[in-house]
Amino acid sequence: MSFLPGTFNLSIYQNATFNWTFIWTTNPCFGQGTVNAVAQPVDLTGYTATMQFRPYNNDTAPLYYDASSNITLGGIAGTISLTIPASVTGTFTWPSGVYDLLLTDSSGNVYPLLTGTVTVTPAVST
Repeated sequence: MSFLPGTFNLSIYQNATFNWTFIWTTNPCFGQGTVNAVAQPVDLTGYTATMQFRPYNNDTAPLYYDASSNITLGGIAGTISLTIPASVTGTFTWPSGVYDLLLTDSSGNVYPLLTGTVTVTPAVST
């Protein structure tokens, strides 16, 4: 399986818990013989996830935050959940940056699933 990552932009409110869950599904081919094809969840058993926030696209750019430990993969359900506690988002003093989400299977194959911007909205209340 080889593909380019999809694009999804994140907006995080400072001092609030950030929750985001989605399902990675197959992309059915609607060619001959697959008229009723339906996207199915990708089995994420044995996968690991890497997600980092940086000021710009460059692996030597300063790291704003490594969100990898905040990701939970849902095995056969194909769910990917990112939860960043309010105690962490409260430390985000940068206005915006970029991220990517990489998934690595048990054979060491790396799949760039998503990329995009991440924007932090400063909190009014503390």
